[in-house]
Amino acid sequence: MPDENFLSQVPAASALFLREEEVRRGIEYLFFAHGALWRAIDARLAENELGRAHYRALYFIARQPGLTITDLLTLLGITKQSLGRVVKELEAREMLTTRPGNRDRRQKELRLTEAGRALEKSVFVLLRDAMSRAYTHAGQAAVTGFWQVSEALVPARERSRIAALGREPG
Repeated sequence: MPDENFLSQVPAASALFLREEEVRRGIEYLFFAHGALWRAIDARLAENELGRAHYRALYFIARQPGLTITDLLTLLGITKQSLGRVVKELEAREMLTTRPGNRDRRQKELRLTEAGRALEKSVFVLLRDAMSRAYTHAGQAAVTGFWQVSEALVPARERSRIAALGREPG
């Protein structure tokens, strides 16, 4: 059941939801929600002297063990140089391992070690709890709407990446 006090602070979208003011409100909610969600994990990451880029890599590798460097680059949308630094640091801290790909020996497949899985899970719990609180406050219909809006923001050609998460590559 949604918390009425929480929801009363959020104005309902008007029938003219495509007006600039309504679109700006949505963009502002995205900015502030994104910042709040990441701030929820910053302290845990700082305890391990890691940043958000490290966690994003850990998260996607946990979701899809065996993910290649190329696939992770595509998911994260960062430069090869930036990802190289993150992977090298996580490898040095024994949080992930790389091995030649099964299909293409030139590809590097990424897998989390036990330490990497433990850290990813401990950080994920913070994100899960924050999302669960928001979902509980908003209710099922709002969550569905949130997913629909979020999916519509992702270019159609990239949506299959979301569907593939959690499945072994291949």
